Amino acid sequence: MVRPRLCRRILAEPNVTYFKPRGIPLMQLEETILNVEEFEAVRLKDLEGLEQEECAKKMKISQPTFHRLVLSARKKIADAIINGKAIRIEGGNFKLR
Repeated sequence: MVRPRLCRRILAEPNVTYFKPRGIPLMQLEETILNVEEFEAVRLKDLEGLEQEECAKKMKISQPTFHRLVLSARKKIADAIINGKAIRIEGGNFKLR
């Protein structure tokens, strides 16, 4: 039986939840969905500059889980930037701290 997924902790929901390339109509764009917990992982690691261990503790998850979140988020962001996709931040399994 699969272990139930724990809620990840985030500081706050993002104020802005949609990014798109300039000059391209929305109807012509593909979207990449970034979960709120992936957004929080990137915020803690890349913006705040915290160590992976500290980030994992703040989100109340294991270091390997945190690492997977960061890798997934970075891949989605890179795909959106390189391939001109919009990024929508929504969903996930989280609780506010």
